[in-house]
Amino acid sequence: TRGISRFQSSGINAEYGETDMFLVCPMRLRPVVVKIDGEQRHLKFDEEGGEQNIFASFDRLGNRIFTGNSRGKVLVFESSTLEILTSFQVTTGSSATTGIKSIEFARKGSNFLVNSSDRIIRVYDGDLVKSTKGEPQQIEPVQKLQDLVNRTQWKKCCFSGDAEFICAGSSRQHDLYIWDMAHGNLVKILHGQKGEHLLDVVWHPNRPIIASVASGVVSVWAQTHSENWSAYAPNFKELDENEEYEERESEFDIEDEDKSIEDKDENMEDNIDVDVVTCDPIKAYIDSDIEDEGPVLTFIPITPEIEDPEDGFWAMTEEEVQNLEKLKLEEKKREEELQKNTKIVDVAYEGHEIPAEPPELTPLPPKKEPKVKVVKVPTPKPVKDTLPPPPIDVPLDIPDIDKSPSEFVEEKMQVDET
Repeated sequence: TRGISRFQSSGINAEYGETDMFLVCPMRLRPVVVKIDGEQRHLKFDEEGGEQNIFASFDRLGNRIFTGNSRGKVLVFESSTLEILTSFQVTTGSSATTGIKSIEFARKGSNFLVNSSDRIIRVYDGDLVKSTKGEPQQIEPVQKLQDLVNRTQWKKCCFSGDAEFICAGSSRQHDLYIWDMAHGNLVKILHGQKGEHLLDVVWHPNRPIIASVASGVVSVWAQTHSENWSAYAPNFKELDENEEYEERESEFDIEDEDKSIEDKDENMEDNIDVDVVTCDPIKAYIDSDIEDEGPVLTFIPITPEIEDPEDGFWAMTEEEVQNLEKLKLEEKKREEELQKNTKIVDVAYEGHEIPAEPPELTPLPPKKEPKVKVVKVPTPKPVKDTLPPPPIDVPLDIPDIDKSPSEFVEEKMQVDET
């Protein structure tokens, strides 16, 4: 059966510890350990400061839970009983305190880092923390990492697979800072595209590959490999230009007559049995603290489903098609049964009432389309065209062009006298 745990606020972090329980850090509420069967156990407050824990995380083995509050206090709980084993204070250079933003553990070794609000990443020795019990202790970090130039706030931090490097992502932009764990030196700064805001960063367990998420895009950072053939054959020599090669007389002979020194590997047997069946476990997934590790899960083989195969690449027989359809129907029935048997558990807090489930909403009746009334408009009668009356011919007094100017003046004077 499957189960769904509902919380009263959004979660900051959630991770699995043992096979039957997981740890959830809701926003503005105490972290809670929830088991598969629905059992709920809340982590305690800090009795001295009364501050609730902001962040909580399992250690590498899942035996302890590390929590941090807004006053810089780290509490260590036993995961099975939730009893406080020890605690220590994260302080700055002065007596002031700083808030804990996140806690990350290395895959190899016992070191863990604490990302705080004062823009400093502190690395602590887990064995030293576990050895202290009882009253709060003052533990000094192994390394302090920070950006002294830009004073960057860190969004997410992580260890490399071998715990030799630490990678931190800036909260302002898509920039990744990588430090050397042994000396605390800044090794590399990786710059992403401008304007992107980093959300998460993670390091590959056993390869020098980093994946970061920013603005909905996953960026994979890796080294650029250059071809170096001399690494495969020690006697290989790279040539810039073509050279003539003079072969020896006995170079391609079955037996080298000019050979004076015997090879060291001459007495070795040519037929050596090579085991190609036994799979050695990957060291990155093996815990060095546990002697009897037991069976280690390396990968889960899957069979890809090709929906639209290319012509000539994949040809399924009718029997295979029928078997595939049967498997799909069985999987669909199994999913329906799981959905019916899904158990929903509400995580309750003291002083916070669980909101009642909203009533089932009945769908509204469909809207009726409004009736449209068609009104006939009478067509206007044609109007006769009334044209303006034709122009009247009026004689114009146009002077004779053949007369001279003096003759026009004389006629004008005569007209004035009359």
